[in-house]
Amino acid sequence: MFFLFRFLATGESLTSLHYQFRLGISTVSGIIKDTCHALWEQLHEEFIPLPNRQQWIEISKKFVEVCQFPNCLGAVDGKHIRIIKPQGTGSEFFNYKKYFSIILMAIADAQYRFVAIDVGAYGRSNDSMVFKNSDMGRRVYNRQFDFPPPQPLPGTDAPPMLFVLVGDEAFQMCGNLIKPYSSRGLNQSKRIFNYRLTRARRMVECTFGILVAKWRIFTKPIQLKIETVDEVVKACVVLHNYLLIKEPLNFQDIPEDSQLASLENFGMRTNVAVSRMRDSFAEYFSSNAGRVTWQDQMI
Repeated sequence: MFFLFRFLATGESLTSLHYQFRLGISTVSGIIKDTCHALWEQLHEEFIPLPNRQQWIEISKKFVEVCQFPNCLGAVDGKHIRIIKPQGTGSEFFNYKKYFSIILMAIADAQYRFVAIDVGAYGRSNDSMVFKNSDMGRRVYNRQFDFPPPQPLPGTDAPPMLFVLVGDEAFQMCGNLIKPYSSRGLNQSKRIFNYRLTRARRMVECTFGILVAKWRIFTKPIQLKIETVDEVVKACVVLHNYLLIKEPLNFQDIPEDSQLASLENFGMRTNVAVSRMRDSFAEYFSSNAGRVTWQDQMI
């Protein structure tokens, strides 16, 4: 177990571990895969469970407290995990940054914890398609998560608003997922909305930053078989949540730059109903009920 944590925390090569612990390289690789799989199987139901309605409500309350963004259930993003080219895979894992990778797609809460993840999509894919094809994406787009029912935004008697996830421009909006306005031709209200959404979306960026700061395996290409890489990533994610819950990390400055490449933006179109919902959030953030004192100086 010790050399596993050394491997995850430092990113040492299998050859280095082979010499240090006098174990065969194939033995080291097998132990890493089996132990990471066991960590995920034993810990994920407690430390990264599928949220129920009450847990979603608690996540939403924290987003109001930390980011002043009501009716928000999480921030979603995807990152490239650098790998060595798997044999016989052609260009499937070759991404737009010109290296081989798999994708870690995640929803994070306002306490820098992973709420849901999907691991292993081809590096050449884009955020929106990876998300839509993942189990958590299908749950969002098909409204299969146990999200709370719509409720009015705080301080208003307006019609109830859906609870939402926030993402960047690469995602396709739906009833439970919104993204910023395009940067062209923005009025004051839309610029304020983009600022407020970015503050909430920062939670997932910081979550990735903490993950990489703790587990330096992500700072270099992972030299393992692709199925083992998946197990390593899942183990690091569940250990990330375990540490934050059991022994909160003392980060004076939460790292926002994870050094992991974001996914490519393909400019997905948005339907009219969802655009109107986003407009309602924008109007709220510019109203007396929803504005924060510093927002005008930040745009």
